[in-house]
Amino acid sequence: MLRAQGERGLTMSFDIISFDLDGTLLDTAGEIAQAANNALQAHGIDPRPHAEIARLIGEGSRALMLKLLARIFLERPVVSDHVKSDAVLDRFEHELASTLGRHASPYEGVHDGLTRLRQAGVRLACVSNKELRHALTLLRAAALHDLFDLVLGGDSLPERKPHASVLRHVVQVLQGDTRRMAHVGDSHIDVEAARNAGVQAWAVPYGYNAGRPVWEAKPQRIFSGLAEVADHVLASRHLSAALSPVK
Repeated sequence: MLRAQGERGLTMSFDIISFDLDGTLLDTAGEIAQAANNALQAHGIDPRPHAEIARLIGEGSRALMLKLLARIFLERPVVSDHVKSDAVLDRFEHELASTLGRHASPYEGVHDGLTRLRQAGVRLACVSNKELRHALTLLRAAALHDLFDLVLGGDSLPERKPHASVLRHVVQVLQGDTRRMAHVGDSHIDVEAARNAGVQAWAVPYGYNAGRPVWEAKPQRIFSGLAEVADHVLASRHLSAALSPVK
């Protein structure tokens, strides 16, 4: 675990932890790339490399497909003469609905880490920029849905990550304090979302983040995975309780 200079000490006890979904809890890149390429091929467009599509994950399914189409139209302007973006987006939605949850898998330690946190009384939220219906499909398929007190998608609120209102909404709904909350993600979007909301910005080193290392976004902590997140939060809570004055 890497710790940033100037971060609050270990005695800070955390009551709320929120998590990004794609690239943090679940490896979904393969499914998303398959759905995107199926939609492209249905309109006579050659498939794109999975790595290219994975680098576009982070701002929601619709945003991903629009960015991918923009690249294709720029490379081959003639394609835009006979392919309509809305038609491709509709097909992409159909492909996602039939694909998501079939092959996505939780990263190592996710289920156990979330379970340990929940059993300790920590309130948990999943905050994704993916549309809520798709986020719920994935969480249910991975048997993670019941571990969260709150699930938000990119269409749940007027704004989406990294807008400050998103994680502040989590604090409000779960009746907590920004000083006792952390958000865990795999990208600069998650780090910015946490920073904007005034909560701790934590990260995991795997995931997508447009193909760049997440440490470049300067999170306050980088954990190897969810097991280490749980270890840290539970140790913080135990130490904080031990140091609290006896009444």
